[in-house]
Amino acid sequence: MNSTTRGNDYYALLARHDAMRLRRRLLSPGSLPSGPPSPSRPDAPDEADRQLILRQLPLVTPFEELITHLYEVMFRRWPYLRSLFPESMAFQREHLARMFHYLTDHLERPEEVTATFTRLGRDHRKLGVRPAHYEAFEASLCEALRLRLGPRWTVELEQAWLRMLRTAVEAMVAGADAAIGEPPSWHGRVTGHELRRPDLAVIRVRTHEHYPYRAGQYGALESPLLPHAWRPYSMACAPRPDDVIEFHVRRTGTGGVSEALVDRTGVGDTLRLGPATGAMTLDGELERDLLLVAGGTGLAPVTALLEELAARPSGHRLVHLLVGARNRADLYHADRLAELEKANPWLRVVPVLGEGPGAGRTGSVVDALERQRGDWSNRTAYVSGPPRMVAATVRQLTGMGLPADRIHHDPLPDASAARP
Repeated sequence: MNSTTRGNDYYALLARHDAMRLRRRLLSPGSLPSGPPSPSRPDAPDEADRQLILRQLPLVTPFEELITHLYEVMFRRWPYLRSLFPESMAFQREHLARMFHYLTDHLERPEEVTATFTRLGRDHRKLGVRPAHYEAFEASLCEALRLRLGPRWTVELEQAWLRMLRTAVEAMVAGADAAIGEPPSWHGRVTGHELRRPDLAVIRVRTHEHYPYRAGQYGALESPLLPHAWRPYSMACAPRPDDVIEFHVRRTGTGGVSEALVDRTGVGDTLRLGPATGAMTLDGELERDLLLVAGGTGLAPVTALLEELAARPSGHRLVHLLVGARNRADLYHADRLAELEKANPWLRVVPVLGEGPGAGRTGSVVDALERQRGDWSNRTAYVSGPPRMVAATVRQLTGMGLPADRIHHDPLPDASAARP
């Protein structure tokens, strides 16, 4: 039996397990939640825990060595868990380091932590994660802390870390339970694969069953060429009746998911999609004019937002779109934007070039915000693109008087993205 067959059998078993759990809940009156879960937080870290974790943080940071110990312990004690992870662990290690940073940076905001990890628990169902796996993770973390700290390890510090971790785990378990009525992932077939540049593909996928999402959201994609390796990509269209979803994928390196999708995927191939997430969505009724700022494949969610606006019957506000690119050749989606601008008089598209003809006039999107006439403080903004561009644009807009709660963007991957 090969690894693919074993993987299929495992996920089939998980699907049957979820189906039985859902059936039991449906047969128990009042057992299904009517809204988002409000997970309890037993043994949540108190102020003493927070102070201890932060004071001793230099002993375990950077987190790379701690994470190395953690996975070595986990795969030695529970070798079957290795099959749930991709062959290359580099991205997984980076992801876990970001989660540790997030937890330690948000110790004083437990409600935000609970909301974030509730969403993460729903998303992790696609990986086949179950509560027993969290127990293995917890035990591995304890041993990793002891190995990393050596003689500086204390029971008090370990218990503080465990209380912090269990807060996140409780929320993840609650998020997974609340999503038991939906598939952990969706299968789709590639119906279109168009290279717009040598390193950028527009990929269209038709899911086998309806995939629920909103314009502006993103979901993770998995290629069968790299099992268990998932990467997030924004949907580049508003929901369509034919269940075809468009993604814009730029190759960011060799041997990874983006290369597999751009260079080694074609029409007829299958992909898996994780559940949609993200809050870069339109409000029900637009109270203000909109400012959209996009760079690179950040055009994907912005295009989806424009399609949703174009489908609304009436009442559009003015929409100003600044598109950042190095040169005109990088404006890979210019034809579609031109179509939308021509069909919708409320839309104005402004290319912002960093080099080549016109670059001296426009410069970066941050410079363009200052040069463009208009009071941005009265707008609602949506910003999408490379993390540093997003962070710089957000800083510029807040400095120009636009309140932070009216600037929407996907989470930045780490704190370094916000540095100049």
